[in-house]
Amino acid sequence: MAADLIFFGHDARDAAVQRRIGAFAQAGADVLAFTMRRGGSIAPAWRNVDLGETRDAAFLQRLLALHRARPVLAAHKAELAAASVFYARNLDMALLAQWAKSMSGSRAAIVYECLDIHRFMTRRDPLGAAMRAMERDLLRRTALVVVSSPAFVREYFDKAQPGAAEFMLVENRLPRGFAYGPRPSGEKPVGQPLRIGWFGNLRCKRSLALLLALADRFPDRVAIEMRGVPARTELTDFEASIAGRANVRFGGRYAWPDDLAALYAGVDLVWAGDFHDPGANSKWLLPNRLYEGGYYAVPPVAPADSETGRWIGEHGFGFPLPEPLEQTLPHFLQQLRPEAIAAARARMLSAPESVFVQAEDELKRVLDAARARA
Repeated sequence: MAADLIFFGHDARDAAVQRRIGAFAQAGADVLAFTMRRGGSIAPAWRNVDLGETRDAAFLQRLLALHRARPVLAAHKAELAAASVFYARNLDMALLAQWAKSMSGSRAAIVYECLDIHRFMTRRDPLGAAMRAMERDLLRRTALVVVSSPAFVREYFDKAQPGAAEFMLVENRLPRGFAYGPRPSGEKPVGQPLRIGWFGNLRCKRSLALLLALADRFPDRVAIEMRGVPARTELTDFEASIAGRANVRFGGRYAWPDDLAALYAGVDLVWAGDFHDPGANSKWLLPNRLYEGGYYAVPPVAPADSETGRWIGEHGFGFPLPEPLEQTLPHFLQQLRPEAIAAARARMLSAPESVFVQAEDELKRVLDAARARA
């Protein structure tokens, strides 16, 4: 059966990919997805064509996977030709979408969703130059680039690729149409010990070191709660590094959105810092934790010299801290009073729900804008 929207996804197991596909369906789009996966086969809740398995950070293997995906796409030439929009989540999927459009003779508008600026793109060497040249060619043939943070455009695209594309901001807010439960009401007692949550894709060595240092320094006053998926390519000794601490707990994966309310109800603060790519992408991104935590009124903590820190400071929702965090973070916790957490929480609860939850027509506007530029 033909679909109006073709979604190209790098990992069918990724909760963010699943959310985006579900959100398009909730917005009324007729979606057919072509997805790779990192891990064994799954049974997606959407119409899906499997493009095979890839591995995180295995870039040569991912290039080979793109090549192997071509005959699979060719077998679906009619469906590709009938669609009006190709929506590609990340750079390699955008390259695959471009090939699929050329192969099928489709007139679809291509939307490239850029959620990160990979470190290859900011390198000042021949490899970086080649990657930016490839990206520039791709952008010229793309109707629209969706970014999750304005800093991606301001700090990267406007400098590295000036005038190469049209952009639309779609923040990582909670997609509309899912059951998150009611927002909390009234005061929430601050726990003893103070509970700090680190949730989602756990990939940052420095974040882990900062949180474990807090746990060691304040064994009776601070508890660290971690949930999600550790990036084994980055945190190679994750279990060993957290072992032996009574005030550090890793609860494994969580179900989205089913577990969100309990997850955030169980902590007083949420860690929103990231240093995975400290000179560039980590300073520019706006993580899911800002919006999830905001919906459930859990104040975030993040470095002040980042887009995340600026967002927190502008809204007054939490605590942006200056560097060096190895010094300022423990000092902050020593001085922190329950009244400050309550005040930040009150500001979050008084903010419109639309700050944290996607506008009802946002994804429809993305598709309409792409079709208008096709």
